[in-house]
Amino acid sequence: MFSFAENPVLQRELLVNLRMPRAFLTLAAYVGLLGLVVYFAWPQQKLDITNPQAAIRLVNMFFLGQYVLASLMAPTFAAGAITAEKERRTYEMLLATPLRPSAIVWGKLLASLAHLGLVIFCSLPIVVLCLPLGGTSLYEVLAVYLAILLAVATFGMISLACSSFFRRTAAALVVSYLVILPLASAGGMFWYFFGQLGPLRLLLSFTVIPAMAVVVWLALGKIVASRLLYPPDVGSQGQDVVDEEQEMENAVGLVIRRDKFPDRLFAPPKRNDLMPDGANPVYDKEMRSELFSQGTLMMRVVIQASMFLAIPLMAFWLFIYPWRAPWYMGYVLVFNLLAGPVFSAGAITNERERQTLDLLLTTLLTPWQILSGKLLAAWRVSTVLTLFLLWPMVLATVLVPEYHTRDNLLVLLGFVGLMLVTSVFTSIVGLAASVLSRRTSVSLILAYSVLLVIFFGPLAAAAFVQTFQPQWAEVVQQGLFLSPVGTALELPLNIRETTSQPRSGSWWPLLWNTLFTLGSSALLLFGLGRLFAVRWRVAS
Repeated sequence: MFSFAENPVLQRELLVNLRMPRAFLTLAAYVGLLGLVVYFAWPQQKLDITNPQAAIRLVNMFFLGQYVLASLMAPTFAAGAITAEKERRTYEMLLATPLRPSAIVWGKLLASLAHLGLVIFCSLPIVVLCLPLGGTSLYEVLAVYLAILLAVATFGMISLACSSFFRRTAAALVVSYLVILPLASAGGMFWYFFGQLGPLRLLLSFTVIPAMAVVVWLALGKIVASRLLYPPDVGSQGQDVVDEEQEMENAVGLVIRRDKFPDRLFAPPKRNDLMPDGANPVYDKEMRSELFSQGTLMMRVVIQASMFLAIPLMAFWLFIYPWRAPWYMGYVLVFNLLAGPVFSAGAITNERERQTLDLLLTTLLTPWQILSGKLLAAWRVSTVLTLFLLWPMVLATVLVPEYHTRDNLLVLLGFVGLMLVTSVFTSIVGLAASVLSRRTSVSLILAYSVLLVIFFGPLAAAAFVQTFQPQWAEVVQQGLFLSPVGTALELPLNIRETTSQPRSGSWWPLLWNTLFTLGSSALLLFGLGRLFAVRWRVAS
């Protein structure tokens, strides 16, 4: 066993993390955002203690918002705990220390999540302000904070486990999100829809949920500790040695073969001949070597996890309830949100971290050749992976009669066009974050933060205003086109529900979203080209 006070990994990580500017900025942004939510949702009329429904809605929205924010922030803190050691080339030194593997695991986990736990506790005074509104007891507040802390610790341990299996923070982060998002959604729906079972919900929060969380911690902690005790083959500078042929032999489920269709679309075989004249060497290098230089584990996990989640969503939203097809399209867009920045957010920062950016700048390649090559490679891979999720929509179009009308076929084509435009935007945002940042981990956090605000900010604002500020509902509704998910929900799919009329829709949100997305992408590319041409913050 080890002492937390004498754990050098914990002490060092805490000092580094809490002294970073990100610690203060995260705390200020988090508490400020929650304070604004309570300020704008506070009842303006005289309080009615006998009918505290408005207060209950406010507290539930506050808790759900805090839970979602904490769940999304946990992987950004923990997914790089071990991959950062590999990227800094200190992984071998860490394994050579006399520390027990369990001390390294728990030290990394506690250090990664300590600041996030502090951020969560700093919101307690805002919650206390809501208690006088009625409808919520002190025990429910304690249960909520316990559930949030348990969820954050569980999601942090999942991210730490992913960090032990991959060499790059980008790969660990996207796999962490693919695993965590369904779990976080299930937890949020449990708390919201089982709100009427007050005593039972509190009992589960204090008994069953903590026990399940402890089991997950111990199981994943043992797995990570065993990988540290018996690590895979480690080569020069702490990089894992990956033999693709042996990896394919030991692969479970999907196997990626570079010479077969459709695998060659996102993983073309390595070149064994000379490059043709006029070809972009950056694009060729990124597609054939860079993306899969450390094996195909991340790609296999991403494809299998996304397809596994798509099966029940496809069944419910495309076949059983065909009028909910926009919701399935929302899942496809969220997947592209996760996959797009992974392949572009490290385009420039990886060159910095490998100290090869100066060499790249001394070549005869123009800035546009460098940027376009990296962007096209990232966009190609993320788009092909996203297109795999659209085959259920093609199948539903053939088998479900409700989709056979001309108007509905046009809407389905609009979904495809929306996905293609969105995939361009997510890749460009990741590339922009990579140019503006110095480390891949920072670039990923910046790209995901921007995209999450664009994807879900208008939807959250519309739900909030409709509940607490209905006089602004129509104005906020006009801005839903900024979100690709909101645009998909607004398209005029003409299918009658079982108990209501066909929902109304319009093509205008798709038009405005396309103009906004392509215009923003063009401006970003122009700005990146200018910054790269003058080598602003490019060379070390």
